[in-house]
Order: sequence, then structure tokens, then C-alpha cells
Amino acid sequence: MFGFGQLISILKKNPKKIVFTEGEDPRILEASSRLLASSFLHPILIGNEDKIFAAAEDCGFNIRGAEIIDPEKYEDMDKMIECFCELRKKKGVTPEQAAKILSQSNYFGTMLVKMGIADALLGGATYSTADTVRPALQLIKTKPGNSIVSSVFILVRPRATGDNEVIAMADCAINIKPTEDELVEIAGEAAECAKIFGVDPQVAFLSYSTMGSGAGEDVDKMRNAAMKAKVKYPDLPIEGELQFDAAVSPRVARTKCPESKVAGHANTFIFPDINAGNIGYKIAQRMGNFEAYGPILLGLNAPVNDLSRGCNASEVYSMAIITAALA
Repeated sequence: MFGFGQLISILKKNPKKIVFTEGEDPRILEASSRLLASSFLHPILIGNEDKIFAAAEDCGFNIRGAEIIDPEKYEDMDKMIECFCELRKKKGVTPEQAAKILSQSNYFGTMLVKMGIADALLGGATYSTADTVRPALQLIKTKPGNSIVSSVFILVRPRATGDNEVIAMADCAINIKPTEDELVEIAGEAAECAKIFGVDPQVAFLSYSTMGSGAGEDVDKMRNAAMKAKVKYPDLPIEGELQFDAAVSPRVARTKCPESKVAGHANTFIFPDINAGNIGYKIAQRMGNFEAYGPILLGLNAPVNDLSRGCNASEVYSMAIITAALA
């Protein structure tokens, strides 16, 4: 089962570069100093070089060897502006407008990924999720065949046997009220992400009803989404609609849906909306003693992830490894 050693092993075979858009933040600097002590992930810090080194010195962090890029002094800014204008030509963006937009670290960092200078981006320690997702949607865009960006939380809890229990929950952070078709896409992306963390996905579309025990528009949505997902992903074990107890308890599953191979053993949970998802993962985190990693953004052409503004340096370090491993 999952441990960060697995992801680090992946990165050691193919080291990556990750952009941190808030280069002066002490949490970013502490995480960067840890990464620089290794050889599997190289940080790129966005900001003024003197201010970044001064901030690192004040906090006692060694960031020698970090690549620091200041948007105000970037040698290839003309090339970046030209590329940006091409990407946003339908919006009629002028070079002057592009230069102003690219002075913002979130847009500048996203363009470094788009242009192949970096492999991944991690931001949001001091700004909103929307300010991370918006540039990614506009510039990196969704993968072919995908219509939305979604998210998944990976939750990890040690077992008495010494290994880890790992589950995935989606979408808990991005899509407020996903449609049936969006839920299908969320399920496919969440399952693929779960595999990276050593999970053999068993997907449950959650509801307040189990296989017709309840009725209503919300039940129909989850049942229909599960049916569509089974058609789209025939090799993926999927069931729905399921109540959470039927999804995870073999005893309850034998009573409520004895014919289901997924019920009682689900480990990848698809929530009907952001209310249920956000509440659900936080209950697992706070009362179930799971470590929660995420939100991990799904569906983009390159890995871009968002930090919580309440994050600590350890969480930045962990999310940097996760983000880069997705590349």
C-alpha cells in the first residue's frame, strides 16, 4: 500500500522541476530547502531574488541551488508574452495586457509549465483556489476528452498490520453540483489517480439510497451516473447508487445489495456534490484519523495543484511530491 517512498522512487528515476508561485513564503522556503537536500525534485521559486534569499536567511533555511525567476527580470518575457497572446487570442488579449497579467506570479508560473520550462506547479498558500485553477484552465487547459477540472483527496491511515489504508474521495473541492456526465468523468479521473497511490479502485457512487431503497432526483442522478460510468469504463469495478455503510461494510452490503462485488469493499468514493464531499473527507480526516492529501486537481494537461492557505511546510513538501509524481 501507499507510502511516499513509492512516489519518491518514481521521481528519482525521472526527476522533475516544480514551480512554487509564492517564493517568499516561509512554508514554501522550508519545503524547498528539504527538496534541495535531495535529488528527485528541483524547486523553481517565483519572486524577487534578493527578497527570497533575505526571507530564507531570516527563517534559517538553506535554499542554495534553487532556481529563482523574477517576472520583472525574466529574459524570455517577450517570448512568453507572444505565447500568452496566442493562447488567449480569442479573447483579443494585447501584448500590453499580457505583460500586466504575467506580472502576477500565478499566471507567470503557469506559463512556465505551459512552455515546458517546468513540469508542475504548486500554489495557493496565500491566494484562493480559483486563482490557481483559473490560469491553468485558460493556459494549460483540460486533457483531450475531458470537459472539466475536478479534484480528489487521497486519505491515508496506518493499519495495525503495519501497512496503510488508502482511500480516494472526489469531488470535494471544485465542482459544486456536478451533472451525471461530469460525475462519470470525475470517477474515471479519481480512479486513475488512486492507482498512483497503490489503490486498486473499487468505485462507489454515494447516495442516501442503496440500489433503489430511496427515491428522488438526487438518487436518480447517482444511479444514472453509475450506469454511464460502467459503460464508459468497463474494466473498472463500479457500483451505485450506494449508501456509505453499504459501500464499506461487508455485513451491511450482504443485507442491502448481496449481488454487488463492489459494495462492502469500496475505496474510491464519488460524492453527489461538493457539500457532501467536503463534509465527508473532513469527517474522515478529523474523526477517522486519516491524513488527507489534496485537493489534487484532475483533468488538466499538466499537474497543477492548490495548497490550503492554512497549510504548513510539511504539507507543502508532501503536495510537491504528489504533484510532481503526477507528471
